[in-house]
Amino acid sequence: MPQGCWNNCENLVDTDDAKPWVILSGHTTSFQPTNLYLPMQSHTINLEVGPTGSLEMLSQFEVSQLHEADRGADHELFRRCALAVLNSGSLSDDAETIFQSYKDFEIRILQRARGIRLAIANAPPDAFVGGHMITGIKDHLFAVLRDIVFIKTEIERSHKFDLGKSASITDAVFHIVRNARVLQAGRPPDLVVCWGGHSIDRLEYDYTKDVGYELGLRSLHICTGCGPGAMKGPMKGAAIAHAKQRIPDGRYIGMTEPGIIAAEPPNPIVNHLVIMPDIEKRLEAFVRLGHGIIVFPGGVGTTEEILFLTGLLLHPKNQNHRIPLIFTGPRQSKAYFEQIDRLIGATLGDEAKGLYKVIIDDPAGVARSMAASMDDVLRIRRDTEDAYYFNWLLHVPEEMQQPFEPTHETMAALQLNRDQPPYLLAAQLRRVFSGIVAGNVKENGVRAIKENGPFKINGDPAIMKPVDELLQAFVDQQRMKLPGPAAYRPCYELVM
Repeated sequence: MPQGCWNNCENLVDTDDAKPWVILSGHTTSFQPTNLYLPMQSHTINLEVGPTGSLEMLSQFEVSQLHEADRGADHELFRRCALAVLNSGSLSDDAETIFQSYKDFEIRILQRARGIRLAIANAPPDAFVGGHMITGIKDHLFAVLRDIVFIKTEIERSHKFDLGKSASITDAVFHIVRNARVLQAGRPPDLVVCWGGHSIDRLEYDYTKDVGYELGLRSLHICTGCGPGAMKGPMKGAAIAHAKQRIPDGRYIGMTEPGIIAAEPPNPIVNHLVIMPDIEKRLEAFVRLGHGIIVFPGGVGTTEEILFLTGLLLHPKNQNHRIPLIFTGPRQSKAYFEQIDRLIGATLGDEAKGLYKVIIDDPAGVARSMAASMDDVLRIRRDTEDAYYFNWLLHVPEEMQQPFEPTHETMAALQLNRDQPPYLLAAQLRRVFSGIVAGNVKENGVRAIKENGPFKINGDPAIMKPVDELLQAFVDQQRMKLPGPAAYRPCYELVM
């Protein structure tokens, strides 16, 4: 962007809200980020910080467990997730670029008689003000440590959970979110999960804030994937509404996992950050915790979430179990939801189309509908004696729980045909979009594409054609990744 244009700007939007947008002479214009917006390696910061929240009071045994995480593969996982949190606000969603920009970043757990401290070297400077780490970022940093250590010691290595069995996987999800202190017994249904993309335009972002504001006015709380864009907007709107309603304990729960946290770092509104071990347990946590779900415009990650939930509700054991589900966006995004609706109808059938309602350009109407649904959820939970804070009775089949590792072999082996129940087809389609997310922004996926070319995905032409049409629309609308200086190159190739 020419330097002289800055003097003509009527308003410069916060760059972590959405795509970079600037208003010039009354017209909204997008521009492409350049290296100006990439993390700067100079002026990094070194310091020590102490814990807040659940890690403030620890036994010596607990301290030793945390200290164990400072070694080997666990340490590298923690280092990368910590860097992602400290790099919140970056306009790059390329994990490899972020890690390379701060390849000298280091973090160590220091064992002290009174607990632990973290020694940080070569950290991104935007996480600090006046030489002190921003409080919200420090909370997120210690949430990362808490969850990674808990998952490694209590879930994966303790032999308490058989992660090959469905019921045990659900128990593991429950223990992770309980350890993160996001479960509140006795609280009536009031948590709305909001899904949507990190690469959205300013109009769509403002709409998500408007919906969040209307939800907040009705004393509803927000859970999202924790990142920017449609994950931040509802939280920001709800926070303003909660302030107006004098609600002091607003809940803004961010649910992420190590593979995506660098591309979608926690936004500053999140006050309860939870790191799940993988995308499948993250998706299960969303539907177990949430009392209703709203879907905003997004890309392949949002489509993955939609297919997970529709497949789940299509399972015969969930015929009498419904989750309030609303698709919504501004008038200009109507075509997006028409495309999603066509994909669902062409692949999963009319029954799947009946699982959701579409409300266009009506934030108050969305909030009214969701608030009314909370009364139905409360009644159903009472009648079935299910917990308000965790949806135990929802059946999540093992096919939707087992982690899927996108590789060229596993992507080519997906069964994309109608010779299976609709919920299983939905599970297979979900993996298509999960693989494309990995190829777009996850470090391992990006590396695999660079080394071996795009994923080749085979399937029935009747299924692959609507998938192809939707993916091409995402490319055209810049929903695959945040805009950059180079044109998007697909990480996939559809074979029909």
